[in-house]
Amino acid sequence: MPVRKATAYSKKIGRPYTRRSAVKSQSYIKTIPPQKIVKWRMGNQKAYENNEFKYIVRLLSAEDIQIRDIALEASRQYINKQLDTELPGQYFLELRVYPHQIIREHKVLTGAGADRMAIGMAHSFGVPIGRTAVIKKGGEIFLAAVPTQKAMQAAVGFLKQVKSKLPCGCSISVEIKK
Repeated sequence: MPVRKATAYSKKIGRPYTRRSAVKSQSYIKTIPPQKIVKWRMGNQKAYENNEFKYIVRLLSAEDIQIRDIALEASRQYINKQLDTELPGQYFLELRVYPHQIIREHKVLTGAGADRMAIGMAHSFGVPIGRTAVIKKGGEIFLAAVPTQKAMQAAVGFLKQVKSKLPCGCSISVEIKK
């Protein structure tokens, strides 16, 4: 089954109705979808912790949004691959959000004729299909740390390219350490 567009989930921010409890009768959902994101911190982590990188580049959300874990993973893989080929061992990349919220879908209501299926579907709950990260306006999505100005320009370029994979408007901020 194909994945729905991000607009089906991205604008609905609120309290999640997906409680998971150890007591089976109190649990709204029966299973939690597996985590799609493999790594959160990539590159030279030791140099970042020792403050060896002069430039910090951040990708910030321009609106309140939910971003699916598959979009975050695709973005992470692209940025990491580009930084690793351009600056091998001279960068640090961190995904700053965690997809906690579980999204649901009622599989019967997809496809042609879904508008005519009305009986018994008024309060359908749906099956858990994935996770999303809830991000507030100005929230940090990615952080990249690099040592030189040339590397900073490359990192900014890669973060600009990855904006199309995310369902929100994004801005890029650069911090220069002294």
